[in-house]
Amino acid sequence: MVADDGGCRRTAINAGLIETRTLAEVLAVDFATLLRHVVPADVLSGDDGILRLATLGISARMAAVGQLLLERLGSRMIATLGNHRSDTVRGWACFMVGARDMALSDRLEAIRPFADDAHFGVREWAWLAVRPAINTRTDEAMRLLSAWTADPSERIRRFACEATRPRGVWCAHIASLKSDPSPGRQLLDPLRADPAVYVQDSVGNWLNDAAKSRPDWVRSLVAEWCADDPPPATRRIVRRALRSVDKPPGKKVRT
Repeated sequence: MVADDGGCRRTAINAGLIETRTLAEVLAVDFATLLRHVVPADVLSGDDGILRLATLGISARMAAVGQLLLERLGSRMIATLGNHRSDTVRGWACFMVGARDMALSDRLEAIRPFADDAHFGVREWAWLAVRPAINTRTDEAMRLLSAWTADPSERIRRFACEATRPRGVWCAHIASLKSDPSPGRQLLDPLRADPAVYVQDSVGNWLNDAAKSRPDWVRSLVAEWCADDPPPATRRIVRRALRSVDKPPGKKVRT
């Protein structure tokens, strides 16, 4: 048991003994210290690249460590690190999956346990880690992820939507979906009345992304969804989807 003291918590987090609780804690993890606690010393021996991690943004840091660990430890260690008590270490395992040379179908199946992780941060790292592969194989990704929209886990359903957002957060945009969002319907339509707020927010954000370049398409879609007295879940999604389109002049809208 770790005392609920700021300094004690930071020490325990950086030693890989406990999980982070907030985004602020996620961003404050000392990667070099955590690596020394998690990885055998000979794996990092003489590697001054670890010291340069602090100069990178958080997503780039995660990807760099994932690539390093895949090169030094091999893919056999993904399962071991994926079961570590530290959410950051499990996030590194996500990026090891992202760095592997594998078919998209295999990559998505490998990332699936992380997409359903109990920790909010790991779930974000899961979709960010495979986003580059989704970006280059968008049509195939849509087809594969369409089955995930019927999963019993709201986390898996949310992943299918969040990983394919046209703009997304902390990631490269998917240019094809910005210009033509229509392929997203195979994911969006099954989720348009999802009972989970977690999923509703993601669907609304997906459409809000699309509305920034194709407001006409989004308005047409939500009009179709609202034609026959939609349930409250759909109405909530629609409000979120149109928040940029319907915002008062001069008012900033959170994305």
